[in-house]
Amino acid sequence: MSRLDVQYISDKQGALKGVIVPIKLWREIASELETTHLLKSEAMKRRLVEAKGRKRGIPLEKALEKLGI
Repeated sequence: MSRLDVQYISDKQGALKGVIVPIKLWREIASELETTHLLKSEAMKRRLVEAKGRKRGIPLEKALEKLGI
């Protein structure tokens, strides 16, 4: 995917008003924004680092049960 895949929307005078972004690129952008937002909080930063280093987990079914889903 390249920048050429992004389409620009302009008004009759040629002023840029918006863009159309491929969904794959949008998801990458949204993910980066979410990570940046989370890393602004020291508590969340610590939790993310701890989770990344965690070697054990629980089965999906157990997690869903704990969440009541």
